[in-house]
Amino acid sequence: MDVSERKAIDLLVSEFWRLGFFTISRRFGTYLPEPETIGEFKVDVIARQKEKYAIGIILNKEDVYDPNLLEKLIYLAARKTKSSNKPINLMVGVPGIYFRNAKELLLNIDESIRKNIKLTRIENNQVEHNKSAHHSHQIIFS
Repeated sequence: MDVSERKAIDLLVSEFWRLGFFTISRRFGTYLPEPETIGEFKVDVIARQKEKYAIGIILNKEDVYDPNLLEKLIYLAARKTKSSNKPINLMVGVPGIYFRNAKELLLNIDESIRKNIKLTRIENNQVEHNKSAHHSHQIIFS
């Protein structure tokens, strides 16, 4: 993966925030607890927006070509809340070069489950773009 795992999770959390979700737990968090495993699968982020919950995972090269990935996606996307039995959304962060492979993989999932999955690109240039915005000013006086 071009982006370190910690940066990838930061970018996924930023995507959750952009969509209006509040982060409940995340991996590599300073103040938030680590998310518990769901079934036998590790997750990276758990977020909430009023009564809606969402799970976030990051895929790297090994994950995209893992034959058990389809099982993992189906299991996590089919989760429902305990109290209200509402579906829980699954946000999947994928590096740009594997985005097409992940999108094709989703075509093998039933439509009722696939509607709970949202793919998002995790790009290294997203991090560099934020840094360059702060340091691109030319100094006129010294």
